Amino acid sequence: MRERAVSGTSEGPSPTATTASDALGPAFTEGLTFTERHHQASSPEHRGRTSPPDHLGRPSPPEHVGRTASELRDYRAAFHAAQFAMAVVDREGFVAAANDALGTLLGAPAPELAGQVAADLVDLASDARTWHAYREVLRGRQAKLRCTRRLKHPDGHSLWAQVTVSPVPGSATVLLAVADISARRELQAQLRHLQMHDPVTRLPNRTLFFERLTSALEAASYEDGGTGRIGLCYLDLDGFKAVNDTLGHRTGDRLLSAAAARLTHCADRAGYGRGGAPLVARLGGDEFALLVEDSTGTEQLADLAEAVLKTLQEPFDLSGQRLSLSASIGVVERRAAGTSATGLMQAADTTLYWAKADGKARWTLFDPERNAHRMTRQALSSTLRPAVERGEFALEYQPLVGLDDCGVRGVEALVRWHHPQFGTLTPNRFISLAEEDGSIVQLGRWVLRTACRQARRWQLDHPDVPPVFVSVNVAVRQVWDSDLVADVAEILAETGLAPHLLQLELTESAVMGSAGRPLQALQALSDMGVRIAIDDFGTGYSNLAYLSRLPVSVLKLDGSFVRGFQYENGTHPNPADETIVEALVQLAHKLGLTVTAECVETADQAARLRRIGCDTGQGWLYSRAVPPDRISKLIHATLPMTGS
Repeated sequence: MRERAVSGTSEGPSPTATTASDALGPAFTEGLTFTERHHQASSPEHRGRTSPPDHLGRPSPPEHVGRTASELRDYRAAFHAAQFAMAVVDREGFVAAANDALGTLLGAPAPELAGQVAADLVDLASDARTWHAYREVLRGRQAKLRCTRRLKHPDGHSLWAQVTVSPVPGSATVLLAVADISARRELQAQLRHLQMHDPVTRLPNRTLFFERLTSALEAASYEDGGTGRIGLCYLDLDGFKAVNDTLGHRTGDRLLSAAAARLTHCADRAGYGRGGAPLVARLGGDEFALLVEDSTGTEQLADLAEAVLKTLQEPFDLSGQRLSLSASIGVVERRAAGTSATGLMQAADTTLYWAKADGKARWTLFDPERNAHRMTRQALSSTLRPAVERGEFALEYQPLVGLDDCGVRGVEALVRWHHPQFGTLTPNRFISLAEEDGSIVQLGRWVLRTACRQARRWQLDHPDVPPVFVSVNVAVRQVWDSDLVADVAEILAETGLAPHLLQLELTESAVMGSAGRPLQALQALSDMGVRIAIDDFGTGYSNLAYLSRLPVSVLKLDGSFVRGFQYENGTHPNPADETIVEALVQLAHKLGLTVTAECVETADQAARLRRIGCDTGQGWLYSRAVPPDRISKLIHATLPMTGS
């Protein structure tokens, strides 16, 4: 009769529950005939006698006091007529009597069940825990056993049964009760399916996905064999929000359902791994996941991701509407040992973000080195604001040298972050982060004040030489998020530095797109006497019409032009670069602007720049960025053409 055990639990007695055994009476459950019991109960030696305490130590009432043969017949009739399947089992585990309901449930006549091993009828010996609890009940050491079993009916169908075994008080027998709970189990299965599946796509939902993922990462699931690896394709439909917004959620749902069908078909065709086809789940919105258990390596996951991209890029025909779709996919494949569900999903989410940032409609493989860089960025971002307050930043200065006499005309202030964990960091490691979170305003104000104070100190310390100006980089967000004009005026007044000795550098892309408030701020600063320089000129918009309208006084040519002046790998300098630079210098001079060349590294470059009329140079030929005390020494020196 038994098929397999599903679950088993033992329970203690319920002080208020009334079981079928309580109603049967000891006379029947001892297995004696009603006549024998009646005569025993009527004899003088038994009249008024009490039974010994039961297996739990409770005193038993007088045996069958007032019980008549008619009452005992009623007990017997009730037992056999009961719709609840029951059997009386002796202490050896054999069926003493069974009612018709049990025979019907098990597919055998009730009389044929008598004498059979009760545990075999309802599969109580299939697991050690349940078998031990059952034996304890038979021996009178445990009050009750209740468990769930899946039984096989002789006609071939399976049924779920709840089995209860409990002692009969004042008797040497136990009562076996069996209830068919198949309908309840089926309802529970249906409810679980609804709970674990997405109503739009019919795919497993986030809850079921994480249940499967967690199970796949448990040691027992991969220690018994397989590759011991796990793979995940985490994808997001590109442009789905636009479909929802323009065509409505109903069309969006149909598109999701069609995409889910294609993903399922793609996974079925893959059909690999111990678990068969990858699990396809909708995690929410337009996010889907394909989980591969026992993956064989990154190549397998890459092939799956490529197949998914191709199948989703084919047009969708939804009730006459032809829609195109693409997806961004993050791919992660690694050993299951030591991997957590949270860690795997974080890696997949990060990789999906990379795929979108790299241009969408592609898959990207998780890169530990790139992720470490991302984690570093996050760590830096979270400590930027406190770092300013803790005084972790410092300024170094790089000379701006006159190409005609090699004298120091000015310096550019370059900020350094002395990070307690990552060491000294240059601006390219943290300035973009500061612009993203807004801390550039606080940091920029500190740089401006520190640089102006230092320039004034050089002026006071070296009164016999012309004062050098200081050039400070400004982010466009500083113009938008703060009153830059007021900040500059306050700092100049506080430090005593003349406005013409301050130069503010903005990148070409920031300046060329300036309008409204930024343009007004630049104009006000220029009117104040502050010099405005366009940094990295030639790499952005290069809209020359702006030069006549913006309050700019200096162009700083991007170093890529200057690098074309030098010999590399035996090749001659690029004459086009020199022609472009010469034209820009001439144009700037006609507009009343001065020109600074960046990245001057050789004497030959400096000579060429001087010959075409460039005003100042900046680069390693003259000096790297150095502390303020080194600048003090350079102010009095004329830097040689071969550098310092």
